Amino acid sequence: MKKMTRIMLTTLFVFMCLFTPVYATSTVYAASTEQSSETLKSESTGKLLEIKKHELTTIEDYKEKYGSDTYGVTAYILDRIRIYSIPLVFIGLALSAIYQFVVGLKKLDVRDKGFNGMIAIITIGVICQILPIVFAIVVTSTGNQ
Repeated sequence: MKKMTRIMLTTLFVFMCLFTPVYATSTVYAASTEQSSETLKSESTGKLLEIKKHELTTIEDYKEKYGSDTYGVTAYILDRIRIYSIPLVFIGLALSAIYQFVVGLKKLDVRDKGFNGMIAIITIGVICQILPIVFAIVVTSTGNQ
């Protein structure tokens, strides 16, 4: 009986969350929505253009710093990889930990898969963090000679 009551309450809660009433709006509201959407489009376009200008100036700074277009673009790409690899490593470690410690309790082959995944993700993360530094050292040391 308790189980049936729980199922009914859960179903009722899901229906209440999913099926909310939608009321009709007036044309004044629709006109203001069109104006606000145009304003939003222009603001987002402006922000995108600002981001693009910032990234282009960053690439130009790297090109100027390294003295070559190829080296500058490579340094920019390696810097982006360094920044974005950090959250991806944490996500990968979390998934591998789930495989090793949660699913691996029942299946030993999955446990080994999780451990091997952790080792691989940590290795890739370290490479992504060290590669820009090594690149900068190699390029600046060969450029001074």
